[in-house]
Amino acid sequence: MMGGFFDRYHAGWGEDEIDWFENLLEEDDVDIMAWALGTLPVPEQFRGSLMTAMQKLDYVEIPR
Repeated sequence: MMGGFFDRYHAGWGEDEIDWFENLLEEDDVDIMAWALGTLPVPEQFRGSLMTAMQKLDYVEIPR
């Protein structure tokens, strides 16, 4: 999930977005997944447009 999100969006990121992503990587994977799926509230420091983009899950390829 994190790799797909990074690959899809990072090209347009500046320093603030890279810092946000690096801080997110320090969190537990299960928490990040829960925030992305909306099963746990997103902590204040991760709220915003990047988390909204992550929650769309449009960067996850599902084989059919």
